[in-house]
Amino acid sequence: MKKRLACLFLLLWFCCNQAQIVRAQFAMTNVYGRKYSLLNGKWDVIIDPYLHGHKDSIYKDKPLKGKFDFKEYAFEGGLRLNVPGDWNSQCPELKYYEGTVWYAKYFSVQRSSDENIFLYFGAVNYRSTVYLNGTKIGAHEGGFTPFQINITDHIVSGNNFLVLEVDNSRNKDAIPALLYDWWNYGGITRDVMIVKTPQVYIDHYFIQLDKYKPDLIHVKVQLSEKRVNENIRIAIPALNVFWQLSTDSTGMAQTSMKVKRLQRWSPQTPHLYLVQLATRNDTIEEEIGFRNLYVKGKHIYLNGNPVFMKGINFHEEIAQRQGRAFSQQDAVALLSEAKTLGANLIRLAHYPQNEYIVRLAEKMGFMLWEEIPLWQNIDFNSKATLRKALAMHSEMVMRDRNRCALTFWGIANETSPSKPRDSFLREIINNCQKMDTTRLLTAAFDKVKWNNDTSTFELEDTLTEYLDVISINKYMGWYHPWPLKPSEISWNICPDKPLFISEFGGEALYGRHGDATVASSWSEEYQEQLYKDNLEMFVSIPNLAGIAPWILFDFRSPYRFHPLNQNGWNRKGLISDQGYRKKAWYIINDFFRKH
Repeated sequence: MKKRLACLFLLLWFCCNQAQIVRAQFAMTNVYGRKYSLLNGKWDVIIDPYLHGHKDSIYKDKPLKGKFDFKEYAFEGGLRLNVPGDWNSQCPELKYYEGTVWYAKYFSVQRSSDENIFLYFGAVNYRSTVYLNGTKIGAHEGGFTPFQINITDHIVSGNNFLVLEVDNSRNKDAIPALLYDWWNYGGITRDVMIVKTPQVYIDHYFIQLDKYKPDLIHVKVQLSEKRVNENIRIAIPALNVFWQLSTDSTGMAQTSMKVKRLQRWSPQTPHLYLVQLATRNDTIEEEIGFRNLYVKGKHIYLNGNPVFMKGINFHEEIAQRQGRAFSQQDAVALLSEAKTLGANLIRLAHYPQNEYIVRLAEKMGFMLWEEIPLWQNIDFNSKATLRKALAMHSEMVMRDRNRCALTFWGIANETSPSKPRDSFLREIINNCQKMDTTRLLTAAFDKVKWNNDTSTFELEDTLTEYLDVISINKYMGWYHPWPLKPSEISWNICPDKPLFISEFGGEALYGRHGDATVASSWSEEYQEQLYKDNLEMFVSIPNLAGIAPWILFDFRSPYRFHPLNQNGWNRKGLISDQGYRKKAWYIINDFFRKH
């Protein structure tokens, strides 16, 4: 009996230690402000649709031992892919591929006894398992949020062998789930870094202006270890601010301090301040902006003034090369078009997009809406799916909560009311409010119903009471016929709260001309008239706080397979996949210039 208990104890000990080994960590705040080196470039890959790689242990760099020894695989001499980048756009045979691909790279690093070494991934879609020098060291699920692994005890000075098992297979309990209207790009889609920190370092910090007060800054700084009475110095030189804080027993220091002559961030003046944080061993700095943001009645207030959201949606995709956006140059291309359109807000649909986009958007004066892909078809009865959603939402908030441009945390998109859904999304809301109270919470609803008796659109959804702003996706003139003339339609949806039209529009093939009254013409004229009609209808919404057409660019989607008009593209873009502006673009541009 004692022997059996001892075996059981050893088994539990082994499982617990394995769990510690393979659990990826939340990424530290502001990884781009740390000491890092990129592992980007060409990686060797093996395509493994039958999941045979584990049997052969291809994650181990095993030498041949004798003249009769051989391998049935090899990374060297085979396919090579760019990292960051999706595999679908880099190899024609992988255009529709969903499955496992093994990535491998040798890299060299020099160790020091007084530092931590982390392996950081900006994003890997969708599931990833990480092996270093033949040992499994971490795993992560979720294709659009960062994660890191402390590899200090697994790395060696000199050459190291890094392997990633990446699987983009769709699953019922995944986020997004089995069916969604964008391309399932697989691969290591964002930067990969080696990050070095002191043994005790500044792990996370949250620095923001008070929700209402224009001269009160709140600060929270968390060390990587529970060190009490550690000094943390914070400086904002341009404001002549120099603070010294002391950590509590959890390794956290926090304070609230008044400042003078603060220039607040806004789309018109997107001012950022250099903020410096330092301990006796660690120093980090980044540019942070400060603004007040709140809802009062049916208006959204930015810095004490009502603001109208002139929004646009776009995917993290460069249409011309039919692949994921991942670089600073890609961010410039997408955001420059949004700026030319006249937008002041971008909805990063339907997932957290890369940091180059987020940080450049802030510098260019865009407010941002960010969400995780809780898009239709989610298994709200699954506790496993809820755990994934909470992790993904936390990873998103932790990465971007110092970005003052972040205006909305999106909770979900186009989900049907039910008790399981309500319970699931309440958990997301509660978790978000614990992490950040300075943003507005919203969700995009699509179950708006037409009341013939009152000639009014109405919404019944108990989730609205927990949100600051109510957002509606409604494709009048495309998926829904007009019940009356646009000018005769009324809206009665949460009249005491701001209402945001988060999606509207219709499809048109650039260069196709036809009858402006016939949807099946797929013409620019029909899309143009659809936009005119919708804008006419929006005028009568008493609590309208903004609009966001769907979408800036045509984007790839296997969901869309009309052979002539779509051919694997969703054609709702104001701009074609080749970068040409459709007639509807000019309608929105004119509307934004006048508001």
